[in-house]
Amino acid sequence: MFTTVSSHQNPSRVSGGFYDLPADLFGAIAALKQDLNAIVLAHYYQDPDIQDIADYIGDSLGLSQQAASTDADVIVFAGVHFMAETAKILNPHKLVLLPDLAAGCSLADSCPPDAFAAFKAAHPDHLVVSYINCTAEIKAMSDIICTSSNAVKIIQQIPDDQPIIFAPDRNLGRYVMEQTGRDLVLWQGSCMVHETFSERKIVELQIQHPETEIIAHPECEPAVLRHAHYIGSTTALLNYTQRSDRPSFIVATEPGIIHQMQKATPQKQFIPAPPMNQCACNECPHMRLNTLEKLYLCMRDRQPEITLPADTQTAALKPIQRMLELSR
Repeated sequence: MFTTVSSHQNPSRVSGGFYDLPADLFGAIAALKQDLNAIVLAHYYQDPDIQDIADYIGDSLGLSQQAASTDADVIVFAGVHFMAETAKILNPHKLVLLPDLAAGCSLADSCPPDAFAAFKAAHPDHLVVSYINCTAEIKAMSDIICTSSNAVKIIQQIPDDQPIIFAPDRNLGRYVMEQTGRDLVLWQGSCMVHETFSERKIVELQIQHPETEIIAHPECEPAVLRHAHYIGSTTALLNYTQRSDRPSFIVATEPGIIHQMQKATPQKQFIPAPPMNQCACNECPHMRLNTLEKLYLCMRDRQPEITLPADTQTAALKPIQRMLELSR
């Protein structure tokens, strides 16, 4: 159900200040889209309200493809910082907005540019394939970008005798190694959400609900992946739940995707995979920094804007374009 905020009775506090907001945020955002010729791109891990207002909802590959092909003048990215950076790299002359600049990524943060530059220098003959969940600086040091949707396909297109560095996610790297039989040099980064799922609790849930299937994102730890009936990107997981005849699923990825799963097959049950602790650790705190209120304000004020040094943009564009070519 859509929620509204009364500008007279209930001013909202956003990022440390009080702002009067329109009574109908959905209507106000729709009007701003028209006025700005703007497109709202949202990741599956965003709050349901943001998903419902978005022009396109998808995973990193789909979002990149949309950003590369849009004719909008303004791109509003409801996701995290590296995603908005990617949109800016693909659209250097367009205005790219991110509702909250603090919406970062633990995986991207796990690969500092200086340290990675030294790591790359230690393997001078290696091709660098980097998961899109990295900063623009890491992309600029890479030869090819990949996503969880296309990582296996891209590695399979690289000659067998070419040594490869895979960064920054070690779990996706391990999964790609298993699927391709390739020996990759892995940067030891990880996602705080996908490494927090409890193998024991997932198994207990499966015992309690024997009709369920466990589905998991390849960023999960190997202990979780070995119990999964299906492993795939967020889009692949969504598609799988629609074609499977199972009535319920334990979903081992950020639970924002469940909103789309439930909309697609409302008769099915979706159980978020539990974290190790009694907390909401299976929700990405960075993704959840974006709110409908912040989305409206960033469009109204045309900020926060994503900007990047020109040399970084130019260098980072090449490996992203290579990814898009290899994903066709």
